[in-house]
Amino acid sequence: MDPVRGALDEAPEPVDLFVRDDDVGWADDRLWRLLDLLAEHELPVDLAVIPMELSPRAARELCIRSESAPGMVSWHQHGFAHANHEPTGRKHEFGPSRARWVQRRDVDEGQGRLRDLLGNSDPIFTPPWNRCTATTGQCLVELGFEALSRESRAASIAIPGLVELPVNIDWFAHHKGVRLNRTEFGKLLAGVIKRSMRVGLMLHHAEMNGAERPAASELFALFAGHDSVRSRAMVELVRQAKSSNLIIGAEP
Repeated sequence: MDPVRGALDEAPEPVDLFVRDDDVGWADDRLWRLLDLLAEHELPVDLAVIPMELSPRAARELCIRSESAPGMVSWHQHGFAHANHEPTGRKHEFGPSRARWVQRRDVDEGQGRLRDLLGNSDPIFTPPWNRCTATTGQCLVELGFEALSRESRAASIAIPGLVELPVNIDWFAHHKGVRLNRTEFGKLLAGVIKRSMRVGLMLHHAEMNGAERPAASELFALFAGHDSVRSRAMVELVRQAKSSNLIIGAEP
């Protein structure tokens, strides 16, 4: 964490941080352990929830946690069923082979299921595998979504009324198919801080076993204890961007 600490120490202004945990609906036991760890460090988290995978029991637990610690646990829609529909190439749930009406139907039905299980969700959409099309974005605007969250490497789809709020660091970052070690990850994160003064950290709790948690706890402790870090909810950043007509897009 030394490069990360150094980048934060040298930051000329506060660094905005948001934490997005994907694939909620899978591996509930690991989700609760991650939420406990984040709560221990008093870091808010945005949960990307798969509508068709979330059980009523897990939904009740999420509501209890949100009510007991207001502002610390938020959620939004993560696709529909996290299913690949592309016959060839990279995986997409909302990809180029799917008709507009089918994409809109899935987004709408997923939105309704989350409303039934969780009440209102934040008007943010994270597509599975961080991939979708401009057609998806148009459907999102029609259905009342305000933001799309993918990876910072994804090209902007530039749809009026739709803020793009990408994650720019993956806890499970790889290079040429090999996962970065902790030192390499620290250097990568430090570079993100220096370039953008914003950290959108992507987690996947289903892949975070017991061996992952000590290192994650070290990072969370650094974020929580550093004066230059300003932890934010995603919806707060979205509303800020809309009010100032700010475009938050790909890394330079």
